[in-house]
Amino acid sequence: MRAAVPERLGSRFRWLMSSVWVSNLGDGVVLAAGPLLVASQTTDPFLVAAATMLQQLPWLLFGLVGGVTADRFDRRRLVVAANLGRAIVLAVLAATIVTDVVNVAVVLTAMFVLGTAETFSDTAGGTLLPMLVDRDDLGIANARLRFGQITLNRLAGPPLGAFLFAGAMAAPFAIDATLLALSAALVWRIGHTPPIARDEHSTARADIAAGLRFVWAHSAVRVLVITIFAFNITFGATYGIMVLYAAERLGLDEVGYGFLVTTSAVGAVVGTIVYGRLEAWLGRSGIMRVGLIIETGTHLVLALTTVPAVAFSTMFVFGIHEAAWGTTASTIRHRVVPTEFQGRVGAVYAVAVFGSLVVGSALGGVLAGVWGITAPFWFGFVGSAIILAVMWRSFGHLLDA
Repeated sequence: MRAAVPERLGSRFRWLMSSVWVSNLGDGVVLAAGPLLVASQTTDPFLVAAATMLQQLPWLLFGLVGGVTADRFDRRRLVVAANLGRAIVLAVLAATIVTDVVNVAVVLTAMFVLGTAETFSDTAGGTLLPMLVDRDDLGIANARLRFGQITLNRLAGPPLGAFLFAGAMAAPFAIDATLLALSAALVWRIGHTPPIARDEHSTARADIAAGLRFVWAHSAVRVLVITIFAFNITFGATYGIMVLYAAERLGLDEVGYGFLVTTSAVGAVVGTIVYGRLEAWLGRSGIMRVGLIIETGTHLVLALTTVPAVAFSTMFVFGIHEAAWGTTASTIRHRVVPTEFQGRVGAVYAVAVFGSLVVGSALGGVLAGVWGITAPFWFGFVGSAIILAVMWRSFGHLLDA
């Protein structure tokens, strides 16, 4: 434990890490069980897809409000309240399944409410880390949080959720409710967090405007937001049709597609484990530059290859980049953003992430339908190369940060 989580990070960080890991296990369970529940109530493809959309939509609707809320109130209490609220919703959903009164409208409503609560929970939770550890330890601390998110949310949770759903439809939702309640208790154990300095007479609209102005005025934060927005459009264009690409281009069945996605997650686990060495070797701007070269190359290789082994290897390397890039982006935000702006800046970043994925997914579907299954990957390669060339010098601002 001391090797994985050094003692200098402190017991309060361990409570936060435990909370994040527990809640991500629960989220991973529902990640698989949620679509299965919708599919058990309807065969309408639109309604099945709507379940995922309704969980992401609150980020676009309430993301900036969640940022203001995190910068106005006690962040630890917000995380506790939001997670307990999610636990209650899941418990009620499980009860409707047990009593056989569940229907597609109930499920879709629950997905939207859960997504809304998660927006506030994740925004407030993302501001706690810089309040608990020293600036020099933010990189390794972020890597440890991301390790749990990847291994539990993307690797362990989904197969467990599918297994539980097959045994008893209500089980995964009841278990997630329990885990979220436990997560809330673990966050509470962190103890007192210092109050946030703010103007008591400022309105929510003025606070949102101030947060947007801060993002645009701060060179490092501006580079991060623009980069993630632009690159997620190219990434979303390819990821949205990956299941079709795996079948038509690589000749993989459903299990093969699952392994292709899992390979990326395994690479991401490796990325979190070796992050400390990467940060010392390349520096933060180096991780950004090298990582985005890898992402650009990933699109090119997948556009050209029809060999599954090449695609698997490429996705593994991409996963390492994904974890290292995400950890670096979080670390830079935590280091350079004042405490009173952490919520709003994190919310702007999250809105950029989800908004660009929505745009990219829609665009990828159109490109694949008109020009074939590899068209989104060629778009990803050309678009990423142009963005990388335009933004290359801007990454120097990250060194200044």
